[in-house]
Amino acid sequence: MVFKCQEDSFLQEFQTKVVSCENVAGGYSVVFENTILFPEGGGQPTDHGSVAGRKVTSVVRKGPTAIHFVEDDGTNSPPFAVGEEVLQRVEWSRRFDHMQQHSGQHLITAIFDREFNRDQLERVESICNQLIVDCTPVQVQVYEPNDPALKSDVTRATRGLPEDVSGPLRVVTIAGVESNMCCGTHVRNLSQLQTIKLLSVEKAKGKCLVHFLVGGRVVRKLSECYEREVQLNTLLNGGPASHIELAKKLQTSVRSTQRVAKKLTTELATAEAEKLNALRDNGPPKYVLLHRSDGQESDFINTFLRLVKLPDCFFFLTNADTDGSGKGQLVLQGKPDDVAKLGPEICTLLEGKGNGKGTRFNAKVNKLKNLPQCEKLVREHFPSINTAVEK
Repeated sequence: MVFKCQEDSFLQEFQTKVVSCENVAGGYSVVFENTILFPEGGGQPTDHGSVAGRKVTSVVRKGPTAIHFVEDDGTNSPPFAVGEEVLQRVEWSRRFDHMQQHSGQHLITAIFDREFNRDQLERVESICNQLIVDCTPVQVQVYEPNDPALKSDVTRATRGLPEDVSGPLRVVTIAGVESNMCCGTHVRNLSQLQTIKLLSVEKAKGKCLVHFLVGGRVVRKLSECYEREVQLNTLLNGGPASHIELAKKLQTSVRSTQRVAKKLTTELATAEAEKLNALRDNGPPKYVLLHRSDGQESDFINTFLRLVKLPDCFFFLTNADTDGSGKGQLVLQGKPDDVAKLGPEICTLLEGKGNGKGTRFNAKVNKLKNLPQCEKLVREHFPSINTAVEK
């Protein structure tokens, strides 16, 4: 069956009758005598729209039948009676976008197949856009499966035609370019594509996948790029022509700063560890509370624990993110019994997610403002100990 949406892809409203209406999860499965709502297939997504004011969010095809999913409006009652006459409306902005992309895909594929190497994107793009400027006609004709005209034209292929299609066959012809059997909706003239932009070619499994934009999507992408460009003008303090150079300079500066920061972090962690190591023979602490705000990427905690030499000491260490969000890194290290007891409790208080085994417990946490409660737990766990380091 050729649906109404295929007979006239520009028809936005259509009066038809209900053939069946069945209850399904979340709504109703409805079949009509005909439809202007395109069922997903042939590489083209389903239309959205409405029927008698009821929202349609999916249309699928089973053989010659289009099945519409009509959302439940909360009344839990069938929206339509069999034989009822209803008005269908298509969500036009979505449909026209799909038409532009689908017709554009036919054009792009035909030009690539006809005469050009897959690497010649600019050349193919130029030819496609010239055909758009030339207002090249697009014609849709319907044939019966046994029509001799189908066999006589060797340029016709079944690009995008589902395997279970039965009944009349549609042939879409781009004048002077190609003819193809297709079940999708198409523009009437290539001028309605507005423009084509080829983005890249990706080679995969012996095929070349061409990424492209057509019509309104090109305009929207240009708007996005322009808005981003304006923001970069301010952030980089320079115009578009200097963005790459300025970004590279900024990248170099950041890397240099990171190297300095890492060096200083290592020196600081080393100094803190050496202070504690100096207490080793003179009443070393039983627990250490040390909290920093260098960010989770900082290597302070790992460097500190690698250098400190207090095997019987319990360490409660955190490093908060620099954005003040309260998120950060938690590390506990000590005797297995102490770690097993305090690790899960502290992790819960800090709304973290982590695990521990043996002498160490690691976690990413989300509520470092609860650190005072956690420190209280540690002090209560070592009630008779007077030697401690808290920073």
